[in-house]
Amino acid sequence: MDAAQKMDQQYRYQRYVYDLSRKYYLLGRDALLAEIPLQSGETLLEIGCGTGRNLTKLAYRHPHAKLYGMDASAMMLDTARDNLRNTLYAQQITLQQGLAGQVDHTSFGLEKPFDHIVFSYVLSMIPGWQDALEHALSILKPGGCLHVVDFSDQQTMPAWFRKLLLQWLDWFNVHPDPAVPAYLEQMAARHHDQLRIRHLSGRYAMLAHYQKGGIPNDHQPELPQISQYLDF
Repeated sequence: MDAAQKMDQQYRYQRYVYDLSRKYYLLGRDALLAEIPLQSGETLLEIGCGTGRNLTKLAYRHPHAKLYGMDASAMMLDTARDNLRNTLYAQQITLQQGLAGQVDHTSFGLEKPFDHIVFSYVLSMIPGWQDALEHALSILKPGGCLHVVDFSDQQTMPAWFRKLLLQWLDWFNVHPDPAVPAYLEQMAARHHDQLRIRHLSGRYAMLAHYQKGGIPNDHQPELPQISQYLDF
């Protein structure tokens, strides 16, 4: 069974209650979306877009941006299309099935790389997430941004809570890797890029904004000024 088939099997029934159930523990998603400096006419790709929840919120906030979503699960994309049907955002958002390491701007008929790429609680579900990040960086334009929200290490929370959380996540084939922030730092140092990272209270989750090249141009706003590893 390949990755796409596994995702379809997992979300065959979960997709109907996914957004309702996940809002209680996929924390920080809306904070990340609010911080994305998306400008009119820019392109944004969400890798692992699921039901289209994040893209819809971005479309409402940025009606003149061009939004794209990719997901391994055809069933989740069916739900996303149903959610978008007959809405104001139907023409603004383009969806496509695929894997994180396969997508690029030409897959969507674009001539130029993406301005923004979002990973929202997806890296913890991708075996070989390092390759997914490296590939995303390769299909991002100079000055473009990667935006990541995912589980952190919960090191300042009670040990029992962390144990229960990881057991719960394992039931859904979610395997957070506390090495993600360090890998992003290594990427930024290797490519001389700019990185902003912070953790939610208790280090429950981490939010990261990574700018390729690190120097904004006239069409790419500077990353939000957030303190590294600041709990709030």
